[in-house]
Amino acid sequence: MMDFQQMMKQASMVQQKLQEAQAKMHESVVTGASGGGMVKLELKGTGDMTALSIDPSLMAPGEGEVLADLIRAAYADARRKLDDINTQLMRDAAASMGPGAVLPDLPKFF
Repeated sequence: MMDFQQMMKQASMVQQKLQEAQAKMHESVVTGASGGGMVKLELKGTGDMTALSIDPSLMAPGEGEVLADLIRAAYADARRKLDDINTQLMRDAAASMGPGAVLPDLPKFF
């Protein structure tokens, strides 16, 4: 059985790993695309959209509904990628905790 000092040291290391994982999550940037790349956007790890690119052909009158659908699809694509990155970062952090470790809930930015 570990003594108290060893447990505190291990808990401190775990906390540091989780903080590092959260920092990496915030620094992540992903690109989502839809319509064969006609709509692209970037999301930061915090969920903030930092860029949006729309093909000029989608700006034609009557294309508003199509454009809205493509923007939502690009956002969903980026969000899935961001969720995958965040999940992997937390798994990597948890790997240092040993078998049976329980992860905290992932932060929800959306």
